[in-house]
Amino acid sequence: MHGRELTVNPTYCFSNVSICLGKIQWSIAVANQPFLTDIKIIRERARMHIEQGAVTEGYMADRENVINLLNAALATEIVCVLRYKRHYYMADGLSASIAKAEFLEHAQQEQQHADWLAERIVQLGGAPNFSPEGLLSRSHAEYVEGETLREMIKEDLIAERIAIDSYREIASYLGEKDPTSRRIIEDILAQEEEHADDMAGLLKGLDQMQGSGG
Repeated sequence: MHGRELTVNPTYCFSNVSICLGKIQWSIAVANQPFLTDIKIIRERARMHIEQGAVTEGYMADRENVINLLNAALATEIVCVLRYKRHYYMADGLSASIAKAEFLEHAQQEQQHADWLAERIVQLGGAPNFSPEGLLSRSHAEYVEGETLREMIKEDLIAERIAIDSYREIASYLGEKDPTSRRIIEDILAQEEEHADDMAGLLKGLDQMQGSGG
């Protein structure tokens, strides 16, 4: 018999017939139960729907809506890359050295986020929208340049907080309907929270320096 091996004590079974019969029936049921879905069915489905790429029959979300949400997140990340890049090149002065390093690192990480999102959009059968036209209207965050170092840091912090709130809602919407997209958004969200902490720390440090006359 396939499945789990059944070991029965004859003496015990003699006085507990009903219990032993129950064990035997359970063992037979386990042995005959298919593992999840029959592998042949899985293979046939994969061949029938090969044009759908990573999207299988078990995908439960509204694919078009998810692609739109991911494209909005993609636009947000592109805007953040552009803003951080500008701040990196425009920040100057002794107090800007640490901030410049953060701006550059964040720009690189936001670009990585954009790549993750674009890749997932393609997996879902969509097209990542990199068009400059309408970029700001698609983005959750705004593009505010800022004139002083303090204004730059402040605008970056505001943008990060907007992204955090937006991504939390997207992750909640995706839930178990699209766990792969949800995990990508959650990974991005975790890093955006780190970025917000970085900007808050820079802002506090800058205010302390300026308050002490540094």
